[in-house]
Amino acid sequence: MRRSYIVSYDICDPKRLRKMYKKLLGFGDRLQLSVFRCDLNMKERVLLQGALLEIMNQKEDLVMVVDLGPTDTADCFEFLGRTLLTSDRKPVIV
Repeated sequence: MRRSYIVSYDICDPKRLRKMYKKLLGFGDRLQLSVFRCDLNMKERVLLQGALLEIMNQKEDLVMVVDLGPTDTADCFEFLGRTLLTSDRKPVIV
């Protein structure tokens, strides 16, 4: 079962910040600077957590992951202002 997550990060080092941004682009859609929405299954969630732990310095940086629940019930977002650009992501078979 896929679940929706909000992932937000505060990274102190510019090099780690760029790596974090690029890594999260592979897992979800950017909503704002340093904020992503990721629809993941359990395996992808574990892979994401491992990848982020490898990039971040746990003494200096902070990553917040919020579980919004199953993807079919996570349409609780309301945006005001400009249109949110979402990507048409397709599955990648490795």
